[in-house]
Amino acid sequence: MKNLIEIYARKRKDVAAIEKELEESVYSDHPLLRETSTHLLKAGGKRIRPVFVLLAGEFGAYKLQTMKLVAVPLELIHMASLVHDDVIDDANTRRGQLTVRSKWDNRIAMFTGDYIFAKALSVITDIPKPAVHKIMSKAIVEMSIGEMEQIRFFFNTDQTVRDYLLRIRRKTALLIAISCQLGAMAADSPDWISNKLYTFGYNIGMTFQIRDDILDLIGTEKQIGKPPGSDVKQGNITLPVLLAMKDPNLRPHILTELDRIHKLDGQTDVSRFLDIIRGSAGIDEADRLSQRYLDKAIAALDKLPNIQAKKDLIEVAHFIGNRSY
Repeated sequence: MKNLIEIYARKRKDVAAIEKELEESVYSDHPLLRETSTHLLKAGGKRIRPVFVLLAGEFGAYKLQTMKLVAVPLELIHMASLVHDDVIDDANTRRGQLTVRSKWDNRIAMFTGDYIFAKALSVITDIPKPAVHKIMSKAIVEMSIGEMEQIRFFFNTDQTVRDYLLRIRRKTALLIAISCQLGAMAADSPDWISNKLYTFGYNIGMTFQIRDDILDLIGTEKQIGKPPGSDVKQGNITLPVLLAMKDPNLRPHILTELDRIHKLDGQTDVSRFLDIIRGSAGIDEADRLSQRYLDKAIAALDKLPNIQAKKDLIEVAHFIGNRSY
């Protein structure tokens, strides 16, 4: 399977331009704010959302300058949400680097996240399309609800798979969906194309998050850039765990472990919990659902013009559905 570098090769110059624009957009005259807001940026990232914007733009009148006005704010929104997430999760590392809240403190991290959010809104004002602003604003609202729902469901063993899917729709899938949609809209693509790309992005976003949650349980710290089991330590019960709990033989053991981890506020070894989940059918079942979303994503591209961007979207989709980091 191709890696992301190979997939991105055709858009290398444009991705580099986005990276440069990201650095410039978060620049601040305030020394501490400048340091904290560029900290996560320097740690790198897959830049999945900007690449989706760029590829979606090829279905219309592609102009890099216009694409940047959509790609940069969407990646900034993602970055800001990560800074806030790390505060909620008490996370010390991300992408193998110290988090903002770990290197500085929670208050600095919250204001840094707010600043990056504000910069995102500032950049996108240069797009003279009210519909674009409306879609992005609504997505931020939904993401905020998703974050609140995640906190509400911490250590809640009565939640359903439906609760989980609605939560990740808001937290993750929606931003990827509108990356594809807004890229096409900014390039003046017909509505039917931007709608198809939204459907593609939504389904690939669901695949992305389910795969992420699987990796948190089966990956190594070197692979995923944080200790495995980080989700359960903060109380986030993900799809493989919910599916594993359907096994009547395993459920009591999982509930005992979750209760122990909860009582110790996550400050404990979770290797026994991980062993139980890894030995269950939950991982494979979650992976099958992830693959179903992947199939739906690719099917959404069927009627789109057979240009190179379509082939690239399919390549990125397969990478996301099978990634190990």
